[in-house]
Amino acid sequence: MSNQELYNLSLQAREMAYCPYSHFATGAALLGESGKVYLGCNVENGAYGPTNCAERTAVFKAVSEGERRFKAIAVCGAPEGQRPDKLCAPCGICRQVLSEFVEDDFKVILFDEEKGVKAYPFKKILPFRFDLKEY
Repeated sequence: MSNQELYNLSLQAREMAYCPYSHFATGAALLGESGKVYLGCNVENGAYGPTNCAERTAVFKAVSEGERRFKAIAVCGAPEGQRPDKLCAPCGICRQVLSEFVEDDFKVILFDEEKGVKAYPFKKILPFRFDLKEY
C-alpha cells in the first residue's frame, strides 16, 4: 500500500470524528504487518480526560482484533469543515502507545501543502522512547 493510499484512508476515518468540544477532527489509518488497515478517529468526551485520539483508537482496535505488529500509520487533522493542509503529528501519549508495538523504522505518514505526503521514521518523532524491553 502506498503512503498516499494510507493517507487517503486517514482522511476517510476523519469523517467519523466525534469532536463537539474542540471541533478539531482527526483521522488515522494504521497498517498492520498482516496487510490489514485499521481506521481510527478522535472521540471526545465532555469530561475531556476520557477523550481518545485517532491514533490510539486505531491501535486499540487493531490490538483488540489480535494484530500486534505494524508497518505504518497515516495521520491527518484540521478544524472541522476545513481540509487538512498542515502537519498533524501524533501527540506524546499516542507516540508512547505506538512505541509499545513498533520498531524504529515504523513509518509515520503526514501531509502538508509544501511537502505533500511524507513518511517519517518513528525514531525521528520519538527519539528517546520509554521501553521496558531495554531494562
